[in-house]
Amino acid sequence: MKPQNAVITEVIHETPTITTLKTDIMLDAAPGQFVMVWVRGLDEVPMALSQPDSITVQRVGEATAALSDMHVGDSIGIRGPFGKGFELEGDRILLIAGGVGSAPLLPLAQLAHAKGVDITVILGARTGDELLFEQQFSKCGRVSVATDDGSKGHHGFVTELMSQFDLTDFDQCYVCGPELMMDRVLDILHSAEMEARSQFSLHRYFKCGIGVCGACTIDPSGLRVCKDGPVVHGNMLINSELGRYHRDATGKKIGH
Repeated sequence: MKPQNAVITEVIHETPTITTLKTDIMLDAAPGQFVMVWVRGLDEVPMALSQPDSITVQRVGEATAALSDMHVGDSIGIRGPFGKGFELEGDRILLIAGGVGSAPLLPLAQLAHAKGVDITVILGARTGDELLFEQQFSKCGRVSVATDDGSKGHHGFVTELMSQFDLTDFDQCYVCGPELMMDRVLDILHSAEMEARSQFSLHRYFKCGIGVCGACTIDPSGLRVCKDGPVVHGNMLINSELGRYHRDATGKKIGH
């Protein structure tokens, strides 16, 4: 439970709001696992690993702003890796990523590519400038792009691009992105009877990160996102709180 000291060795500004921090620590982590990142004097927040030595951060709050402003030589504390990652299954897979949700899916794509798996990626962002890891995904498989403003690829949402594919042709579907996006994706997969052949990376407020405190449990199953997830099969999320509400640090329900 004691954080390791991790020194920033490289700062990569991926998009106007997203930054990758490479560190001097190489973690033995499965794609989709997370770490608890301690921003000294400020907060400890969960972060997906975009590479065994890297976290990729979107500037959305005080802690992520502090991380985004770090320089080479600065340091953070890291606990982990924790949780359940993605399970690579089948010979033909579909990855659906929205925004910084591309981060945990990139190592999965690279692992699948190395194993000769056929990979299709649907990649979404608000604008073309905010598309994350498009080139890296393109080295692994076929990539279709959607942007909210139409500045690149399809003008609209990743859920609209899903209609261009026969979802039942895929052995497994992997999803990470904003929760409302994931909720719509789950509805589409459910309609195609694909929910049991899908895996979602969830985001919830974590305190301990190891399944003890119960702050990240979701209704109605009581599943602990930090311990039983963050990757969960889609059939476990039908009729859950996904896309409806989450909880703040006090446990109060916050609607989407």
